[in-house]
Amino acid sequence: MTGPTGAEEEINRRHNEKMARRKAARQRMLASKTEERGLLIVHTGTGKGKSTAAFGMVLRCLGHGMPVGIVQFVKGVWGSGERMALERFGDLVTCRAMGEGFTWDTQDRARDIAAARAAWEVAKAMIADPSYRLVLLDELNIVLRYNYLPLAEVVAALSAKPRDLHVVVTGRNAKPELIAAADLVTEMTLVKHPFRNGVKAQPGIEF
Repeated sequence: MTGPTGAEEEINRRHNEKMARRKAARQRMLASKTEERGLLIVHTGTGKGKSTAAFGMVLRCLGHGMPVGIVQFVKGVWGSGERMALERFGDLVTCRAMGEGFTWDTQDRARDIAAARAAWEVAKAMIADPSYRLVLLDELNIVLRYNYLPLAEVVAALSAKPRDLHVVVTGRNAKPELIAAADLVTEMTLVKHPFRNGVKAQPGIEF
């Protein structure tokens, strides 16, 4: 087996120097990031993956032994893989499915508002509970979009959360006021979805 040519050796040398500079720059940047605190995180956008990414964060926290609280504002009338999986973590996770389906399922605005208010009261209690390290408010953006909860009240409560608590909010059409208050915002962009080609929601993928 022959060794690298002179030209390849020069390419490798330049590559190593480039990577060394990048590593040094990265280390300088990381050294300047010293603050540690809880974040207000928003997952929004028309693409799939908002709740999925949030539950990935839940799993990370559970892996570190960090207690997690979850309130599902819309989902609730059907079973989901994430809820069944999280039951195996016992006392580390509390999952409250407070919704009654999407508003076009109930066709009862007053009932939807009552369900949203009940879920929000549970959410506020979790946020105030010092035992939790992360609270996931799944599909909260949906009820805010339909004005089922006072936006100012919600944003004020989330902005005043305990310093060490992470709060994750999911759902499309996040309100600008919530985005402004958040520390981290990710927008999922729809590129292609099988539903448009007649493929129904499937276990393990959508629920």
